[in-house]
Amino acid sequence: MANRVFQLAVVLFFLSMVTFILMKLAPGDPVLAILRASDGALTQAGREAVREELGLNLPVYIQYANWLTNIVLLDWGRSMTSNRDVWDMLKERLPATVSLAVGAGVVLMLFSFPLGVLSAKYKGKFPDLASRTLALLGSSVPSFWLGLLLIYLFAYRLNWLPMMGSGSLRHLILPSFTLGFVMAPEYIRLLRAGLLDTLTQEYIRAARARGIAEWRITLRHALRAALLPIVAVSGISLGSLLAGSVVTESLFGWPGLGCLAMEAIKLRDYPVVQGYVLLSGAFFLTANWLADVGLTTLDPRIRIVRGRREPR
Repeated sequence: MANRVFQLAVVLFFLSMVTFILMKLAPGDPVLAILRASDGALTQAGREAVREELGLNLPVYIQYANWLTNIVLLDWGRSMTSNRDVWDMLKERLPATVSLAVGAGVVLMLFSFPLGVLSAKYKGKFPDLASRTLALLGSSVPSFWLGLLLIYLFAYRLNWLPMMGSGSLRHLILPSFTLGFVMAPEYIRLLRAGLLDTLTQEYIRAARARGIAEWRITLRHALRAALLPIVAVSGISLGSLLAGSVVTESLFGWPGLGCLAMEAIKLRDYPVVQGYVLLSGAFFLTANWLADVGLTTLDPRIRIVRGRREPR
């Protein structure tokens, strides 16, 4: 556990440092964005006053050291544009991102598990062809294009669902479907490949010889082993969902972390961007740790040695 915490700290340190440098190298002046947002005077004296107030006139390494010191003291800083506490802003947007992640996860499972199992059980037949075609379609379609298509069809033409925003379960359907459908093809392929390999194992043939029902063999014996690569990949997917999907949230006006990050990047709001990157990195690393725990639970022969998965 201590090793995991140390790895988390090291990765977040380098991630925050790289992000800070890249933000400084990006074109544009955050002071101009701040003055425009507040209708302030765009004079040279006004710009210099704001720069000095925010500490932007200090060398870059001192700015980063000051920010890092505050983070160690659990002070995430204040937004340059709204003067709100960054941690409060992140906490305010987190529930929307979590609800979108749950919705996308439900859509992902509804597509990937039935189609993956049917594709493996009916290899070379129509269900296999249909599921592989759907998987190919899902992996080929960009999420923003699918989102626009769903908005046009279900919100504009049919008027069944709201086009943008949040506030009800109906608002969650389109962005959840967009995220879940785009992520499903990888899981369909992994589950199909895992089941095809597992169903040829000796213990599966022995179970069939004992007269166990085929559905029970598939769901209770073969599926457990086939889930191992899916659990391994799920850490990345879960981290990505919890960090917030920038494209999907911006497209649907969903008030999550991804939308907040996009707004902060446009305004060059350094503290908000740094806070978002730090929280996103923590989500990714925690999700991968949970995936490792899931792997050892499904297959006790796997043990974690110095951060690597190794068979006993």
